Amino acid sequence: MAADTSVDMYAKVMENQLLQTAKIMEEQLDAELEKLDKTDEDEMELLKERRLEALKKAQKQKQEWLSKGHGEYREIPSEREFFQEVKESKNVVCHFYKDSTFRCKILDKHLPMLAKKHVETKFLKLNVEKAPFLCERLHIKVIPTLALVKDGKTKDYIVGFTDLGNTDEFTTETLEWRLGCAGIINYSGNLMEPPFQNQKKYGTHFTKLEKKTIRGKKYDSDSDDD
Repeated sequence: MAADTSVDMYAKVMENQLLQTAKIMEEQLDAELEKLDKTDEDEMELLKERRLEALKKAQKQKQEWLSKGHGEYREIPSEREFFQEVKESKNVVCHFYKDSTFRCKILDKHLPMLAKKHVETKFLKLNVEKAPFLCERLHIKVIPTLALVKDGKTKDYIVGFTDLGNTDEFTTETLEWRLGCAGIINYSGNLMEPPFQNQKKYGTHFTKLEKKTIRGKKYDSDSDDD
């Protein structure tokens, strides 16, 4: 009888110890889970703060660009204004045109759309007849020519439509791709795959361009006036 009582007491002690151990482990687990939840909340708050800060910074940058004439395709009256415009903006696309050249009017249809989409870049146009000194300095001989200016220096040119598939019917996306290849806009597509909608229409003149073949290219063609 006494032996049975001792066994029962021992069993109860062990049971109590196991319950106590389980309770401690449960409390520790709850504490760890609470810590993880708190950490996740802190990280989420931190991410939200960083995102909000980035949005504020981007909005401020956009307003600064707009104040400098970005977001629209504008004509400048003379070559004197050209130097001031490129001085105050990091990325500038300037269309050198003539009223008598039909292909300049084609560019005039595409450039306003790109100006609105890519406010990080300033889009201008300048009549070559009002800028003889500048055309000579930049070696502009073919009309139309787009001069791509970065940090106040002309880094690249789009001369005629050769780089755009050799057709008057190139798309706005194709011109956007070409500007992206020059690094003059923030392009989100694949630079190695030009977005020509129908390559067959360009016939044997179509050649897939590589970045190295269109950067710093020299041109000495005759005028392309039509």
